[in-house]
Amino acid sequence: MARLVVEGLQQKYPGSAFLVENKPGASGNLGTDAVAKAAPDGSTLGVSIGGPLAINILLFSRLPYDPRKDIAPVTQLVSQPSVLAVKPGAWGQLCCAADCGPENESRQIQFCFNRKWLAVASCHGSHRLEGWCTACARALRPPQAVTAVIRNDAQMACLPAISVTSQAAAGAVKILAVSTVRRSPYLPDVPTLKEAGVDVEADAWNGLIAPGNSPKLIIDAISRDVAEIIRQVEVREKLAAQLMESVGSSPKELRARMDGEIARWAPVIQAASVKLN
Repeated sequence: MARLVVEGLQQKYPGSAFLVENKPGASGNLGTDAVAKAAPDGSTLGVSIGGPLAINILLFSRLPYDPRKDIAPVTQLVSQPSVLAVKPGAWGQLCCAADCGPENESRQIQFCFNRKWLAVASCHGSHRLEGWCTACARALRPPQAVTAVIRNDAQMACLPAISVTSQAAAGAVKILAVSTVRRSPYLPDVPTLKEAGVDVEADAWNGLIAPGNSPKLIIDAISRDVAEIIRQVEVREKLAAQLMESVGSSPKELRARMDGEIARWAPVIQAASVKLN
């Protein structure tokens, strides 16, 4: 995503130099913290996701930055559905139960199938919390999580759609539902979780961010430029190949999205007593 944005900015400002630096680690906190601590002059931007921009402040006992103060939102770049994937086979009714297990697990949100507890695989960040796998998720990279389902080490996985579709096409896994409010235009035959009777709405999204206290004039200008870039037909086609839809929101709208995620997931995380450190 960052390289698509940079490519567009280089075309728009041919005399300027842009550098993309990958900073993975700590569920996205390392790269996001690097942006938070950079000079607020518009020269450093970041692409981050819902975990480090919102949910991690609830999950981690200590964060090196506060996304509500140290991050200036620029624009939401894309939205992508997550999917609930299972191993094909004799699957009947899948039940989400919050209190049908042993007494010491009564506060955990887990899945049971035929009264047996299931192992759930998920990747980092918000996907650990996609409503139906809060307490029993194992933190895996998407390819590892898909492999776990194929091997039956885990009975289902909650992952970004793009990490599952190729295996689903080959028949190795089955996609039961998407997590978004409406059906994905790229997976039109897959129902939403709400259609299946599970009241969960979530998507995999990312946003362009700047250091906190960056001048509003600079943030607004970058937001307009980048929103224009990601709405270009050729860029939208590249995003579609990754099952991503371009958004291009205003800084205010991205801030509302971040605050909304914190408000929505706070009671879920508190009820499950989830902490990562």
